[in-house]
Amino acid sequence: MKGILHKMNVDLKDQVQYSLIWNGGLAMNDFIGKEIRLEYDGKIVCQNCSKQTKKSFGEGFCYPCFISAPQAAECIIRPELCRAHLGEGRDVEWEEKHHNQPHVVYLAASDRVKVGVTRSTNVPSRWIDQGAMEAIRIAETPNRYEAGRLEVELKAMFTDKTNWQRMLKNEFDDDIDLEEEKWSLHEQLPSDLTEYFSENDEIISINYPVLEYPTKVKSMSFDKTPLVEGKLMGIKGQYLLFDEGRVLNIRKHTGYEIEIS
Repeated sequence: MKGILHKMNVDLKDQVQYSLIWNGGLAMNDFIGKEIRLEYDGKIVCQNCSKQTKKSFGEGFCYPCFISAPQAAECIIRPELCRAHLGEGRDVEWEEKHHNQPHVVYLAASDRVKVGVTRSTNVPSRWIDQGAMEAIRIAETPNRYEAGRLEVELKAMFTDKTNWQRMLKNEFDDDIDLEEEKWSLHEQLPSDLTEYFSENDEIISINYPVLEYPTKVKSMSFDKTPLVEGKLMGIKGQYLLFDEGRVLNIRKHTGYEIEIS
């Protein structure tokens, strides 16, 4: 099958189900334990304007869209800079639809505790994309800006970055208690930042379809290796895990045209 890569769709069941958006959905879990071949043909398509580009910027943009599209705005990475609640942004209509909407501030656990922000409708897919083993809601805010304000304070206590190599090796700290971490924050933060704290203390546990985790991780890229083949050992986050510790980040290659066999 041949198609343009986008981040894999996810469905949280007893085990995460992954699929590519090709011909109604290509179930990637079906390939686990089998030999597969992915070949890049040199074509990259911008995820925003659909024009062909020689190089991908950000996560699948041509350069003009990277500097102008709302999906690539700075507030995607730094939500505290969002101005959608003021009726401002690169595309006001898009911002109103996506950023001036309820957001969740959360804690996610893997080898350590990470803080993050996502739109309410992206729960739990955002946690799965990051390879979290567990996650809990901290707060539910009316827009992205308010979520970003809270995240800025929490960055002093927790990282907002995922250690992708440790995540892929499944180095999980069993001693992490997300509920305890959450409510200890409530006591430390100023009252204007705790007004949106969520009473929902459900801890979401995530089980990934992996036969064997790597002990050492070797990242692959279609730019350097147009042909990737081998036994698929599992999927975690947005990574395909191959034998011999080789991993391929599907989301990083958004817009790349490949053939799978």
